[in-house]
Amino acid sequence: MKLLFDENLSPKLPNRLSDLFPNSLHVRDVGMKATIDTIVWDYAKDNDLMIVSKDADIHDLSLVFGNPPKVIWLRLGNCSTLQVENLLRREFSAIELFYRDETLSLLALS
Repeated sequence: MKLLFDENLSPKLPNRLSDLFPNSLHVRDVGMKATIDTIVWDYAKDNDLMIVSKDADIHDLSLVFGNPPKVIWLRLGNCSTLQVENLLRREFSAIELFYRDETLSLLALS
């Protein structure tokens, strides 16, 4: 399970969560800082990554296109990187089930 963290999340998250989600990336890691959502979408799709975002536009893309890629939509509002990290750690089992279910395209976490 590899994640692609959207620009609205800390670039520190792939490293901080590498024990659970090895080989995950932040959009900055692949030269996509300030890139439009559809380019991020295509990159995730082409590289078997699940997008993690707080952006409602990514949520909307998942409703229009379905998967792949799968989207983990974080419904936290303004929060710290630690809060995002803790949420993803706490919900690891749910994320794993979501990843395995080919019929699902969106997982909302709060």
